[in-house]
Amino acid sequence: MINIVCTSKPGDGLLCYSYEHCCYLNSIGIRSQVVIITHHKFKKEDYIKSIEEKYINCNNIIFDDYTPMSNDITLIMGRSMLTLPYLNKQDYTQEQLLTLHLLFSNKLISVYSENHPKDYDIAINYFKPKKVYDLCDYDVYPKGVGIQYEKIINFDLYKPIKNEIQYKHLFLGTNEIYYKEIEKHIDKYPDHGIVTYNEKWINPKLNNLFAPIENILGKFETYVYTKPNFDPAPRLFVEFKWLGKNVEYVRDKNIQDGGMVYWNRPVPTKQIYKDNINILVDLIKTI
Repeated sequence: MINIVCTSKPGDGLLCYSYEHCCYLNSIGIRSQVVIITHHKFKKEDYIKSIEEKYINCNNIIFDDYTPMSNDITLIMGRSMLTLPYLNKQDYTQEQLLTLHLLFSNKLISVYSENHPKDYDIAINYFKPKKVYDLCDYDVYPKGVGIQYEKIINFDLYKPIKNEIQYKHLFLGTNEIYYKEIEKHIDKYPDHGIVTYNEKWINPKLNNLFAPIENILGKFETYVYTKPNFDPAPRLFVEFKWLGKNVEYVRDKNIQDGGMVYWNRPVPTKQIYKDNINILVDLIKTI
C-alpha cells in the first residue's frame, strides 16, 4: 500500500496533488490511498467536499486513524506534510499522532520543498523513517536533493467546468501573507472575489469567499496571481490556462520559484503527466 499523507487544509493544493497521484497509481494497479490527518480547524466533511466538488470520483481516502503494514510505503507531496505535524503536534489528537508516527516510521518518499529547511531535519529525527527517498523539481529548487520530479496536475480527473461567471477577477488569499499582498492591488479590481478562510486577518469590506468553493474555475474570468513569497507549484493559473482563461501575473517576475517555471511550462497533456509520474512508479517498484 502506498499511503499518501496529507496534513494540509482542505483548500490547499497539496491535497489535490495527493489525491490525483492516488487515483493514477490505483489505475495502474498500485494500491494507494490518501491518509488525511485533519487540520484542527476543519472537519472530515470539508475535505470530502473539496474533493467531490473538483473531481469525477472520491475514493480511497481515510482519515486520522490507520495502522500501516510494515511493508507499506508513505508518500508526501511536500516536506511540509511531515514538518507541520511535528511543529504543531499540540493541535493533534493522540489517535492522529499515533497514526502519524506509524506512517512516518515506514519507508518514506518525500517530494522536496523548503518551507521549513531546518525544522524538516528535526522532524525526520523525531519520526525516524526507515529510509527516505527524495524527489525534487530542480527547475524550482536548483540546490535540492533527489530524483528529478515535477508536480503535474492530472486534468483527466476533473469534472466538467460549468461557466457561471460571478466575478471578473479571482484572487487567492488563503493565508495572511497572500491576503496582505492582495490588499495592495485590490482597488484596481472592483469586480473581484478572494478565496480565503474565515480568519481574523481578512478584510470584511472585500468580497471574501471561504474555501472550498464549488465550481471555482467556472465562476471567474481572470485569475490575478499575486503571491509575494516563494511558490513552489502553482495550480490555479495552470488550471486557468488549461481552460483558455485569462491570467494576470501581478508579481515580480524576477522571483526565482515555481511561478515563472510553471508559467513557462506547457499545459500538461496525458503524455506529459504519464512520463513524469512513471518516475515515481519506477521508484516504487525499486523499493
